Amino acid sequence: MVRPGAGAAGADEADIAGHVAEGWGLREPDATIAPEYGIDRFYLPEGEGVAIQDDMRVRPFGIKLALSANGTAQIKALMDGDKTLFEEPLY
Repeated sequence: MVRPGAGAAGADEADIAGHVAEGWGLREPDATIAPEYGIDRFYLPEGEGVAIQDDMRVRPFGIKLALSANGTAQIKALMDGDKTLFEEPLY
């Protein structure tokens, strides 16, 4: 995948596929866009999500994700700093 005007990703970079909903544009001087990458949800085992959800309201959490060759992303783990809270099992 090639980023417009930027060339291919470098050795320590990766391109992630996303899309921008119709109606967004960059015509205005300070216009911004809100791309969607398809990684806005992560499912936890039943009964484990409420406490984490409450904590997310007061501090940031991170994710580990996997990228396919075409740039499609999938969340693989939920992180609290360096601590892995939940990791997708390998199938």
